[in-house]
Amino acid sequence: MNTMFEIVKNNPLFHGIAVSDFEKMIRCMSAETKRYKKNDIILRSGDAADFIGIVTEGNVMIKKEDPDGRVMILDSAGVSESFAEVFACAGISQSPVTVQASEDCEVLFLDHKKTVTSCTSACPFHTRLIRNLLELMAHKNLSLSQKLELLSKRTTREKILCFFDTYRKASKKFTIPYDREKLAQYLCVDRSAMSNELCKMRREGLIKFNRNTFEILQ
Repeated sequence: MNTMFEIVKNNPLFHGIAVSDFEKMIRCMSAETKRYKKNDIILRSGDAADFIGIVTEGNVMIKKEDPDGRVMILDSAGVSESFAEVFACAGISQSPVTVQASEDCEVLFLDHKKTVTSCTSACPFHTRLIRNLLELMAHKNLSLSQKLELLSKRTTREKILCFFDTYRKASKKFTIPYDREKLAQYLCVDRSAMSNELCKMRREGLIKFNRNTFEILQ
């Protein structure tokens, strides 16, 4: 259980929660872990979204498919990051998105109702947990604002640069969780046009890249 705590403690949901309370919290919220193989569907569009999922190993993709079969990558979640909490908190009965394992992964599931409601045992950590959930939702709103800013860019290069600025933070060299096809889906651009633009940026000495690892040169 201490190993699990070390994995998820960086998630805003567990800020200020002592390791001594973590095991009791997990029991209180009827938590369970499940393992998935690469490309397994974790949550399908239309399924009930009544849980908070926290990735404890691997990476997952959150995506949406339109009636024509075109896929848009909305976000990804890596180790200690969460998904589905927005839908659960909004009381949406059916998930509007699909969550898929982008590699072999493990997910910790928390019962949403037991997370936001103080239990009969009056566990002292519950108040902190609910406050942390508000912080987690604020992080998600910030991420959504960043995605809207990216989509507002007019050219493929502007979208690429906006994505790099958001994703890399202060690092010049960074690895993204997307291959070329998935990156194009995330940016909502044509894959060939995006690949051509990346090559142009490399020739101009702006970036270096190898597969999904990039380095900003200027």
